[in-house]
Amino acid sequence: MHRSYRFDARAALRGGANRLTVSFRSALEYAEEMERRLGARPHVNAHPFNMIRKMACSFGWDWGPDLQTAGIWQPVRLERWTTARLAGVRPLVTVGEDGAGRVELHATVEHAGPHPGSARAATGGRPAGPAGSGDATGAGAASAGTAASAGDAAAASPAAAPPGDAPPADLLLTVTVAGREGGVRVPAGATEAVITLDVPDIRLWWPAGHGEQPLYALGVELRPGDGGPVLDSAAHRVGFRTITVDTTPDDIGTPFTLVVNGRPLFAKGANWIPDDHFLTRVTRERLDRRIGQALGAHMNLLRVWGGGRYESEDFYDLCDERGVLVWQDFAFACASYPEEEPLWSEVEAEAREQVTRLSPHPSLALWNGANENLWGHRDWGWPERLQGRTWGLRYYTELLPAIVAGLDPTRGYAANSPYSPGLPPDEVHPNDADHGTRHEWRVWNELDYTAYRDHIPRFCSEFGFQAPPTTATLADWIHDEPLTATSPAFLLHQKAEDGHGKLERGYAPHLPRPAGFADWHWTTQLNQARAVAFGVEHFRSWWPRTAGSVVWQLNDCWPVTSWAAIDSGERPKPLWYALRHAYAPRLLTVQPRDGVPVLAAVNDTDEPWTGAVAAVRQAFDGTVLATATIELDVAPRAVATHRLAPSLLTPADPTQEVLVLTPTPTPTPGPGAARAVHLFAEDRELAYAPDPLTARVTPVPGGYRIDVRAASFARDIAVLADRLAPDAVVDDMLVSLPAGERHSFTVRTAARPAPEQLTGALVLRTANALCAPAVSS
Repeated sequence: MHRSYRFDARAALRGGANRLTVSFRSALEYAEEMERRLGARPHVNAHPFNMIRKMACSFGWDWGPDLQTAGIWQPVRLERWTTARLAGVRPLVTVGEDGAGRVELHATVEHAGPHPGSARAATGGRPAGPAGSGDATGAGAASAGTAASAGDAAAASPAAAPPGDAPPADLLLTVTVAGREGGVRVPAGATEAVITLDVPDIRLWWPAGHGEQPLYALGVELRPGDGGPVLDSAAHRVGFRTITVDTTPDDIGTPFTLVVNGRPLFAKGANWIPDDHFLTRVTRERLDRRIGQALGAHMNLLRVWGGGRYESEDFYDLCDERGVLVWQDFAFACASYPEEEPLWSEVEAEAREQVTRLSPHPSLALWNGANENLWGHRDWGWPERLQGRTWGLRYYTELLPAIVAGLDPTRGYAANSPYSPGLPPDEVHPNDADHGTRHEWRVWNELDYTAYRDHIPRFCSEFGFQAPPTTATLADWIHDEPLTATSPAFLLHQKAEDGHGKLERGYAPHLPRPAGFADWHWTTQLNQARAVAFGVEHFRSWWPRTAGSVVWQLNDCWPVTSWAAIDSGERPKPLWYALRHAYAPRLLTVQPRDGVPVLAAVNDTDEPWTGAVAAVRQAFDGTVLATATIELDVAPRAVATHRLAPSLLTPADPTQEVLVLTPTPTPTPGPGAARAVHLFAEDRELAYAPDPLTARVTPVPGGYRIDVRAASFARDIAVLADRLAPDAVVDDMLVSLPAGERHSFTVRTAARPAPEQLTGALVLRTANALCAPAVSS
């Protein structure tokens, strides 16, 4: 599934109509057969997905269905060419110390053969099609699989006549980019060529939030040596930037910091899974919307997780255009993998093809060997079950790093996630918080979300908390009457082990036990949002010691209770709004330091953050109990902490007081920051006014404006507008208001609900109301 195939079709073609027949076996039956042949290897599934090079989550996951697809899922084409073609084009783009760009173009040339041969697949572990492997299958080749998207370089122009048997002649290879052109003569019979082109006066490509994303057209042409007509051509868009990962040991351990164009950055990201279980339904427009939602939450990185697929050209093109860095896993996840044939050759073929295919994309930031496999071998009882059999270590430590070093030396490689770089896995735990990347899953599985603060990871590449999808998405798929948290169809869409038990244990320390489904739905969604934002704010407050926060997960492939911020109906859950607040360029957050709460001001912009923060301890009814002014002076891309006066942190009645921290407008350019609130007890212990809001609805173009005013402190105000109309989306959510303050929400919808519906108890929600009697669903 993860590679393309080319067949020499000349011996099979007939004059007139031809029929191409492709026969498929069951992927599951094949995997089970390979398991019997090679010996079982541990994995986290009911099926041996680790025995076949197919998307692991095809076999079911804890957020997706067990449906093994079959078929040709990428375009198939018949190519007719003469003399020679470009079998692979690989531009390596760098920037010198003088700021000038450089393109080192590697091309693989395939010459027409003197005889037709027979129809066959590329073998011997070398990739077919556009991967630059040079496994010549001759002229007139049928191509299927990822070739259509993998190698514009492989798409040769149709020839006017069938290939002849003339001996190879000299060829001319040229490359153009940014008004510069270079060329090289390819000697007769040679299959490899390299052109190096210096490109002065380029503009740098930056991730979102750090600068612009200029892209340059790069064109490649192959001609006869005498300058005749073009035999083949290829086109890419490239961006000039440098990207490294700083893992230089320090006095804490081993950092894991992305450095783009010499600038260290905090990775604000999410993990990416296939956006639909049935991949052919994913369109460029859908991907554009999803990447837009990632950017809307101030993200700058997506991690393409190893249990899915190598994504489409559309995905990487959009990330190039919009400045989203891509952390790319190789297709290994949560399993031990045999290193014997035929898997070794298949892994080598797909890795060579995918590294070549993706190397032109400036958004591609990092290659990662696998997801959780070093961790699995260390902690999940694999050695005892393996009994000396291979489990994939040579893929991650030998084959894949060698392929990346040989084909894409402009980018870094990590052996796994989590991973402690440069350290023996038998001596340092791969999930050690002080070294490299960390996955934090004890919070979801065992601990309260406040335990995120128990560790200060160098880079947290997975963590998350579950919640059900939006009401409108549930309505599309679940038709139990009555709908409850334990109704049969609803439970079929909860794939995690003891998922509902973990949801309930997750909210129990914080929120009251809900009495009805509507309150249960809001409680679990609110708790997901709070839990994940709690972790993000903790991680960001420790920059530069902690250099990344990659939430599990951005998206869903199926209507399911999951860790996603965007459900399968493309609707944002409250978590998405919480991430937008927590990932904002400027963030105020109260964090513990040496056992005492402090104000952390996070400035992820290029301008200093100066101004004042008004700190007020007040009663829920608005009575002011203590005040202070905190002067900010936070350097660009930095964090500053400020002590809070004891009077601000010592409530007379913890059950009905709140500390409100409000930034004043900054005199320097740049975005403002949201207010921070700090409470002195959990919601279930607080004496909230259960109905603190008054609201007025005004029709506006494209929807409605809802103006709310808080008579008493209102926490986490939300407008669950999709309850009224499937297309309804609100501009903001989880806004907290002190008594006497106002806020306006805008709901976009083509529907025309009655104004009072938009302010009803099921739509206009707060955390306060969860302490009141339940409302019916």
